[in-house]
Amino acid sequence: MSTNKTGFFSNLKSDLPASLVVFLVAMPLCLGIALASGAPLFSGLIAGIIGGTVVALMSGSPLGVSGPAAGLAAIVITAIPELGGFEIFLLAVVVGGVIQLILGLVKAGIIGYYFPSSVIKGMLSAIGIIIILKQIPHAFGYDKDPEGDLAFVQADGQNTFSELFNMVDFISPGAVLIAVLSLGILVLWDRPFMKKIGIFNIIQGPLVVVVLGIVLNLILEGTALMISKDHLVKIPVADSFDGFLGQFTTPDFSQWNNPKVYIIGATMAIVASLETLLCVEATDKLDPEKRITPTNRELLAQGTGNIISGLIGGLPITQVIVRSSANIQSGGKTKASAFFHGILLLVSVVTIPTLLNLIPLASLAAILFVVGFKLAKPSVFKQMFKMGTAQFVPFIVTIIGIVFTDLLMGIGLGLAVAIFYILYNNFKTPYHFDPDGYKKGEPVLIELAEEVSFLNKGSIMQTLNHLHDGCTVTLDGKKTKYIHPDILEIIADFKQNALSRNITVNTIGIGDDTEVNPYKQFKKAVVETTA
Repeated sequence: MSTNKTGFFSNLKSDLPASLVVFLVAMPLCLGIALASGAPLFSGLIAGIIGGTVVALMSGSPLGVSGPAAGLAAIVITAIPELGGFEIFLLAVVVGGVIQLILGLVKAGIIGYYFPSSVIKGMLSAIGIIIILKQIPHAFGYDKDPEGDLAFVQADGQNTFSELFNMVDFISPGAVLIAVLSLGILVLWDRPFMKKIGIFNIIQGPLVVVVLGIVLNLILEGTALMISKDHLVKIPVADSFDGFLGQFTTPDFSQWNNPKVYIIGATMAIVASLETLLCVEATDKLDPEKRITPTNRELLAQGTGNIISGLIGGLPITQVIVRSSANIQSGGKTKASAFFHGILLLVSVVTIPTLLNLIPLASLAAILFVVGFKLAKPSVFKQMFKMGTAQFVPFIVTIIGIVFTDLLMGIGLGLAVAIFYILYNNFKTPYHFDPDGYKKGEPVLIELAEEVSFLNKGSIMQTLNHLHDGCTVTLDGKKTKYIHPDILEIIADFKQNALSRNITVNTIGIGDDTEVNPYKQFKKAVVETTA
């Protein structure tokens, strides 16, 4: 039985440590995505803060974490010069947020419920593999590709695999030392015997890793193992509070009549909404409590977040699987963990940016290695293989597609394969026929399924066409709740054709009104029983 409570402050013992881990993961990603987007670094932090506070409070997702997304970086980097400036781009972000609000109001979030489980699990495993591949260069001290770039073709002109070969010529022994020690600590911290020691449940392994990285960075300074400054976190440091406020930017509202603003805004809204819905579905699957996020409310929350982010100089926001999975793996229970990660981002950027700029990227790479491995565990592949080709093939295609292209393209490929299997299975099983109980010369009994859609046209037509001339066939629709009009038309045409083939056709429970909406029936029953 679950011990999780629903109150915002009721699980702080779990949520606060989880928020710290999410903060450590999110901080370099916010900066890296801004860098990959060709936007000011501070814009990524703004998006992370708004995603962690405003969106977290409005969202119905208990474990989802929002912030700037790698999937939008390709749109942002081309949109800023196309629009003629970052301030005009911010107006497009606001427009995108408004469109997301409209999508939420018209209940477009229902799209999120139609992604097959095999594709979602493939997405999670693919993200895990990509995290590991992308972090290997950072662990070796080679940082040409910014953090948060998850696409196969990278912002630095290389690709995921060519980067691994390039790093061989630029290995930093100090970074490797920190990465190895950090990974060793994280693996040790995750052992069952460590969890039995009270102090190690309070102090998080990732925090120890970050502190170790800072200390080793200072110790190694001036030695042969010295770490390059390019290998450290780079948070913008303001000289004063006024300087800090000066890093916020407002949109150029004079461009309200620029059609490009609306085109780019709509593009970002659609892509951000799809990524969010995919992440929501994936996060719900990872949730130990198996809670279901209201997707329309999520679109409203994301839209509000994007409006505010755009108004103060931030990048567009989506729910992000890397941060969300880190939250779940770290023991987060409610959305308080996402909220406090946003507060930590804000407080640290204001008060200790200089200290944070001492953190080696190798330390953070070790943390992300663990996150990636837990997303792409070998046991997941074994489980999907045992479920058969209809589940395993879309799963593998999704992984390959995402690793070698990007998130949306890979999802599209996996979805296409999954739909093929759905169509194929519909082709095979729109009805029941018992071949063992059938004797030659007896009437043929075909019992239709509860739902017979237009997808079943091909198999039903083939079955009826292959009936022997002169036979008797009964189409039994007593158990059928819904028959698509196309199927009714096929049956009517077959009856007409049967006259010339000397086939006797009997129908049971099939008529023009054979359509029942189970959802409406359920709602009606609930109303009647609660009245």
